[in-house]
Amino acid sequence: MRAHLTGRFASLQFRGGPGDEEVDPALRKEWERELASGGWTCVGWPQEAGGRGLSIQQQVIYFEEYARAGGPGRMGHIGEGLLGPALIRFGSKAQKQQFLPDIVAGKTFWAQGYSEPGAGSDLANVQTRAEQQADGRWVVNGQKIWTSLAHESDWIFVLARCEPGSKGHKGLIFLLMPLNQPGIEIRPIKQIGGGSEFNEVFFDGAIAQAEHVVGEPGDGWKVAMGLLEAERGVSTLGQQMHFAHELALVINAAKASGRINDPGICSRIAQAWSGLRVMRYNALRMLSSAEAGLGREALMYKYFWSNWHRDLGELAMDVLGAQAAVISDDPAIRPLQQLFFFSRSDTIYAGTNEIQLNLISERGLGMPREARPKA
Repeated sequence: MRAHLTGRFASLQFRGGPGDEEVDPALRKEWERELASGGWTCVGWPQEAGGRGLSIQQQVIYFEEYARAGGPGRMGHIGEGLLGPALIRFGSKAQKQQFLPDIVAGKTFWAQGYSEPGAGSDLANVQTRAEQQADGRWVVNGQKIWTSLAHESDWIFVLARCEPGSKGHKGLIFLLMPLNQPGIEIRPIKQIGGGSEFNEVFFDGAIAQAEHVVGEPGDGWKVAMGLLEAERGVSTLGQQMHFAHELALVINAAKASGRINDPGICSRIAQAWSGLRVMRYNALRMLSSAEAGLGREALMYKYFWSNWHRDLGELAMDVLGAQAAVISDDPAIRPLQQLFFFSRSDTIYAGTNEIQLNLISERGLGMPREARPKA
């Protein structure tokens, strides 16, 4: 990292994280290829899939040191961290041969087509439809929303309903689709922080080829859940190093403003530090039982970090005081404002707080299921 995050890449240091994803996407894609040239993409993938086959412990070291050095947010995260592991587990030999090498090489970038306007946290309620044609192709109609970096992606994986009249987990299909085709429209969503990293994606007669179904038609839920298990992997330790960097920015701002001497601010900084340590120990506990899938440790992880991060954003604003109220280009202020703006969404995306608490109580603690309305 000392040798390569320099020169034209130096401007990317500590950039491209949450709330900052739109920074210089072309250069960050080039950075992906720079990483690939040294074998630093997909380090945890099996060697036969093009990865390094590193152990969990070695991957933890990699992600922590990458974040510590200020490595930029990964443009290839969706492909490397989500789709790739799903294809390794569920994909056909031909699908692996077609898609995995370009993910490893940093040449193809993926978006995730899960959430819909009426099915955000309730993934089993997706209504995007896929209808098979006589030639085996699938015609897709519907809408996805909150699709991160779709406007910078080449392909999208889509969870759709392939059996008319099916409900819930049944009758779903997992499709791989090129975004640059007739029948797909991408519309950016302007966010409170000023960027448009999220998108709406509309499908109007778009095509997925027969050979681009992962698993069998009707197996979509199984593939989707397997993919989400991969989401709670070793990269969480890298995420925490980025959080540590943000906490350091808050502390520096508190020193600069003199609010470090405020007992209330000081107490909240201490709570943030201790929460970050708890997060680390739980992540290590989670990884130690990684083979068990979504265990109790993983079930509570998202709820914990998202609330911690939201609170850090509020602390950042209180540390800045009146300076927080006006959008600033000052590098000591703007990152903290972005932290506040974006972290509010942490408790909403990838399952709201309420959904996460249901998962913890029902799956983790075996409590009775919450009453749900009948369709």
